[in-house]
Amino acid sequence: MTDTDPDADARRLAQESAADDPTGWFERLYAEAAEGQAIVPWDRGEAHPMLREWAQTNHLVGRGSRAVVVGCGTGENAEFLSDNGFHTVAFDISATAVQTARDRFPQSDVDYLVADLLDPPAAWQYAFDLVVEVFTVQSLPPRWHTLASTNTGLLVKPGGTLLVLAAVGDSAPEPSSGPPWPLTREEIDTFASGGLDLVQLAEIPVPADPSRRRWRAEYHRSPATRA
Repeated sequence: MTDTDPDADARRLAQESAADDPTGWFERLYAEAAEGQAIVPWDRGEAHPMLREWAQTNHLVGRGSRAVVVGCGTGENAEFLSDNGFHTVAFDISATAVQTARDRFPQSDVDYLVADLLDPPAAWQYAFDLVVEVFTVQSLPPRWHTLASTNTGLLVKPGGTLLVLAAVGDSAPEPSSGPPWPLTREEIDTFASGGLDLVQLAEIPVPADPSRRRWRAEYHRSPATRA
């Protein structure tokens, strides 16, 4: 574990994973973190500020609509949506992450589940009014970005919305450089490959380091789309 680079443990475990096991390192990271032996760099202890800002700007109110959080980690983003009135499903490939979320929010109404974005349950296709993906696809090796992005988009029901937050990549990253592996504009467009329309795309500087930028992409599926 390092005190200087919060991504160091994630990089160490991801690079140790086999090329055909792009998600196995998540469980190892959360398990080590539970024992105090690693840092989960995206565990902020609160919902991501860009999600909160987007919700405030759009006056987000769930009113019983269904939401899903992709790669939910320890649950803060899911709890935020639940608090805003959504019936929320939150999933992660890591059983330890899911259990940590349940333990952290023992009175939660969120349905925390273990599931794989690369092979999600068929019943979830076109099932959610709001899909939220915060830094999940970029944590997978680049060769898996297209499948993960497409599967994320397919969760959105007709009339629904997808919000994606990701680091901006100006060129395709080297497999050995991450995680994270920031998303290029071409990869951002891949989220719409399942019939979604990109309605808003912003590049937002990171407050602590304006040379780094974040994508905030919002997509909609036409209500007329046949599921």
